[in-house]
Amino acid sequence: MTDPLALRAAAERQASTLPPLLAAATHLASTVILGDHGRRRAGTGDTFWQYRPAQVTDHARSIDWRRSARSDANFVQDKEWQIAQSVALWIDRGASMRFASSDKLPQKATVARTLALACAILLIRGGERVGLTGTDLPPRRGTAQIGQMATLLAADDDADYAPPDTRGLLPQSRAVFISDFLGDIAPVEHALTRAADAGIGGALVQILDPQEEAFPFDGRTVFESMTGALRHETLKAGDLRQRYLDRLAARKDRLTTLARTTGWQFSTHHTDAPATVALLWLYQSLAQPA
Repeated sequence: MTDPLALRAAAERQASTLPPLLAAATHLASTVILGDHGRRRAGTGDTFWQYRPAQVTDHARSIDWRRSARSDANFVQDKEWQIAQSVALWIDRGASMRFASSDKLPQKATVARTLALACAILLIRGGERVGLTGTDLPPRRGTAQIGQMATLLAADDDADYAPPDTRGLLPQSRAVFISDFLGDIAPVEHALTRAADAGIGGALVQILDPQEEAFPFDGRTVFESMTGALRHETLKAGDLRQRYLDRLAARKDRLTTLARTTGWQFSTHHTDAPATVALLWLYQSLAQPA
């Protein structure tokens, strides 16, 4: 039988992270000024967006004859896209994401969760449906969805590296994968290929600690994974630096190529950099056609 006191203590520890996380995500979202039409684009709807020159593929009934009469060219009214998208987020909760090289830097997991929640806030404000991959939180509208998302994201995974979860992805929707992508690349390749086959576009955001980018080690060094399952000791860490940097560059190139071939976007964000730029890039990436 489960100990009620232990269960309550675990729940309180988990819940204690939610107010700071939600506050940080809300503050981050407020720093990005998108205007009333931050993801404005042409599509099915009734709201006028802009005039554009008519093309040979446009029907005659689409031409705005009043506007066209004022020039030598024919013009068509573009309407603003008003069909809500479904956006599913996968945030790596593996142990490797709990790494921070300094007490002055946030964990990669904190940055990833804050970025994901801030993006969800902006998307929901724009009328989109947002949720998590898997079966626990399908895409929905409404601010209540943010609180449920924060609760689920507070849980950690016991494995060093967690593979992307593609369950619950809807055809022709959008998705976001946020991770350090330092584990086995095969599950990532499988997930993106499966998504592309279903007409799902999206964005990959790689979160790295500055130490992981620079490899500032020399002399005797013990490298150990966050769970302690992986361990390597060397007397000449400096000799490993170039090999490590080459492999990291190769991993980024692989992710860039994978994103390009599947119609996704890819970017790397460092935990010592302002998250505003990453949030704006992510938000705008989701507006790209699939």
